[in-house]
Amino acid sequence: MTAPAPSRKTDPETRQEATGGSMHARVGDEIVVRGTTDGVVARDGEVVGVHHPDGSPPYDVRWADDGRVTLYFPGSDAFVRHLTDGGRHDRDR
Repeated sequence: MTAPAPSRKTDPETRQEATGGSMHARVGDEIVVRGTTDGVVARDGEVVGVHHPDGSPPYDVRWADDGRVTLYFPGSDAFVRHLTDGGRHDRDR
C-alpha cells in the first residue's frame, strides 16, 4: 500500500496548475522567473521582441539585473505579467 500524494497548495495570484494552456506575451510585458524558494523572484525582465504573431515563445527579453537581451524559452517556473490599463498586472503562465 502506498501513501496518497501530498495535496498541492496553489496560490491563484502566482501559480497555475497544468491546464494545457500556453504562455502568450506582447512587447512590453514582463517575464518573471520564480526562484527556487517560494516568494523569491530569481529573475525578471521586459519582453522586447516576440517571434510569433500569436505571442507564443520564444521571446527576446531584456533582463532587469544586467540589461542584456537574450532569446528566452520559458519553463514551468516562469510566468508573464501583462501590463493593462491603470498600471495593474494580469498574470499568464
